[in-house]
Amino acid sequence: MYMDSAYWHNSLVDFKDKKHPLFVGSCGTYHLFTRPRLPTHRPRGRLDYQILYIASGKAHFYFHGVEEVIPAGNMVLYRPKEEQRYYYYGKDKTEVYWVHFTGSNVKNILRQHGIEDSVHVIHTGTSLEYKNLFLAMIQEMKLCREDYEELLVHYLYELLIMLHRLILRKPKGQSLQLGNEMNAAVQYFHANYNKKISIEEYAASQHMSVSWFIRNFKEYTGITPAQYILSLRISNARTLLETTSCNISEVSDIIGYENPLYFSRIFKKQCGMSPSEFRKRLQENAVSPVP
Repeated sequence: MYMDSAYWHNSLVDFKDKKHPLFVGSCGTYHLFTRPRLPTHRPRGRLDYQILYIASGKAHFYFHGVEEVIPAGNMVLYRPKEEQRYYYYGKDKTEVYWVHFTGSNVKNILRQHGIEDSVHVIHTGTSLEYKNLFLAMIQEMKLCREDYEELLVHYLYELLIMLHRLILRKPKGQSLQLGNEMNAAVQYFHANYNKKISIEEYAASQHMSVSWFIRNFKEYTGITPAQYILSLRISNARTLLETTSCNISEVSDIIGYENPLYFSRIFKKQCGMSPSEFRKRLQENAVSPVP
């Protein structure tokens, strides 16, 4: 298992902040590879709010005692004093990012960004933008540079704005059948992202026209199927560069690119630096995580 987390003043104790409208208390990530299970159960919940982003794999959540399997491409929101019960399993290769936050005006801020009081699960699709925001929060919380608390709130607002835009963009009359069809495509891409995927063949196998599938997939996730597959490949490449000693050629092969030079060009275009530069920067900025 890979873990990277950071806490305000290095304290694991949750708290309620009334001095600020919005305040970030902790953030982190878990990647399960070999550990069989990672359970969390807080019968009385916490004093703060929590957003969890399922970046890959899936997670098992319980809401009002009923299990719900949440696949990658979704965020889960917990409110203060809500029972929190969820499980990650190593066989699912789950990758999760999380942030705890509090403040005197959180409920209204969430409402202003289109998140209703009863909502627990928000379909977001997978995106490097989400992952980058969480990684930026983790780094700021660790380094505690000037004005870092303000910057953490800025990053959280950026995340909420992205969610609001997504909520506003979704068709209000979207049918359950359409949602199931698009979610099935998402799961297929997650299971096969490192193989050659033909969008045309997938659409035909599901008795859809290519143009209809691409249009509705984009409405559902915010990006085209090709962009979604690319984001999965780059996201998993970053995870391999962060958590393994695989060389660039091995990483390229694992995520489905036969040509390491082509992979490096794509990675640089998406991340602003080459895979080797990305790994070097990680090593230079390495800070021991809080246990």
